[in-house]
Amino acid sequence: MEIKRNILLNPGPSTTTDTVKMAQVVPDICPREKEFGSLMKGLREDLVRIVHGDPDKYTSVLFCGSGTINIDVCINSLLPDGKKALIVNNGAYSTRAAEVCEFYGLPYIDLRFPVDQLPDLAVVEKILRDNPDIALVHTTHNETGTGLLNPIREIGALAHKYDAVFTVDTTSTYAMRPINIEEDNIDFCMASAQKGLMAMTGLSFVVGNRAIIEKSKDYPKRSYYCNLFLQYDFFEKTGEMHFTPPVQTVYSTIQALKEYFAEGEEAKWARHTRVFNAINKGLDELGFRQVIKPENRAGLVSSAVYPDDPNWNFETVHDYCYERGFTIYPGKISTTNTFRLCALGAIDEADIIDFFKVFREALEANNIAIPVKYND
Repeated sequence: MEIKRNILLNPGPSTTTDTVKMAQVVPDICPREKEFGSLMKGLREDLVRIVHGDPDKYTSVLFCGSGTINIDVCINSLLPDGKKALIVNNGAYSTRAAEVCEFYGLPYIDLRFPVDQLPDLAVVEKILRDNPDIALVHTTHNETGTGLLNPIREIGALAHKYDAVFTVDTTSTYAMRPINIEEDNIDFCMASAQKGLMAMTGLSFVVGNRAIIEKSKDYPKRSYYCNLFLQYDFFEKTGEMHFTPPVQTVYSTIQALKEYFAEGEEAKWARHTRVFNAINKGLDELGFRQVIKPENRAGLVSSAVYPDDPNWNFETVHDYCYERGFTIYPGKISTTNTFRLCALGAIDEADIIDFFKVFREALEANNIAIPVKYND
């Protein structure tokens, strides 16, 4: 079976291999069968293995949904009664965590920094020192709206210094940038199958500390579907998800994990780095400015600023590329018009070279000056 290959330069879902796609085509099975339960057990163990977690100390808990469900789960489940959360916020996805707190009516501090700058660790520590009731600190590893890499190891050390649990949104770094859950001072990280794992949408997961999960059973139950302990406890007792799992996505994720370990963490990250460098080279050659300084980039997302050209129209350029098998993505910064090119998925440098041939054609076809122009 021949499947048309599209190159997705959006921040997920990612370009997948045909073997991952075809892994979904399996005989029908009830997910309550022991056969399926054994698959789930191996899947959960592999998800911990990717971040080098000790399986006696760390576990993974699966949920049916997009990556946002993980933020919801961690914040509503891991905050004790009478305590508050600290959101270290310099982008759209940390803002999402603050919105979760707001929705549940949880006490929180939204510590905001500019979207193109790293958080000031001295300020973070001052907030922790001045607010001894902070029990949970949350931030985003790679702010996917901009491509900014946050210093999670340092933030985690501060959280632990002040006896707070540290949760990190690693949705766009898990299985891409190497992560060591212990060395990076992470209590809980999270991701979705369609991102770095290069599988299908519908399966999300939290990887975290067993002892903290078990302690949370006594915390307020703020959600039924999105409670971390309830889902974990059901897994431990039955080997099954509490609610119906996305069966076909589970099969594709198991195949994606096989391909992840076959490629290897180091080789996979080297490939994504090649792709990222090729993206930056192409943008530089066309004269595009980027939002994030090179030293602060996560190596996954390039956020380019719209040129000051009356002929520039993102939708027109997008459509030209899309019709030729390449997807580009709008930005996620409220104060600056940007578009994003991302290095995730089953792609390599040659795909980016091919993309920039088409992208240049799109600019030329729309009479957009090359190199692109900015007024200041």
